[in-house]
Amino acid sequence: MAKEEMLEFEGVVTDVLPDGHFRVKLDNDHEVLAYTAGKMRKFRIRTGAGDRVIVEMSPYDLTRGRISFRHKGVQLGAPPTRRQTFVRKR
Repeated sequence: MAKEEMLEFEGVVTDVLPDGHFRVKLDNDHEVLAYTAGKMRKFRIRTGAGDRVIVEMSPYDLTRGRISFRHKGVQLGAPPTRRQTFVRKR
């Protein structure tokens, strides 16, 4: 296995922690601490508790990972939220 090769797992975000970190429960019942990837931060892709995500992990440390993808419209246990829009008056 090459050093640059990452392992990919699917899971569900269980906790939202400060500084863009998340606690993710993987499909194989392991819990990992994950952070959002740079492209997700750049394009302001929001991740919340209950979201289904793909986590990339190094084979050297299986307790930490990077969230590389959030599945659209799939939330477990969280009701759909309506986004409030603000209109600026001149």
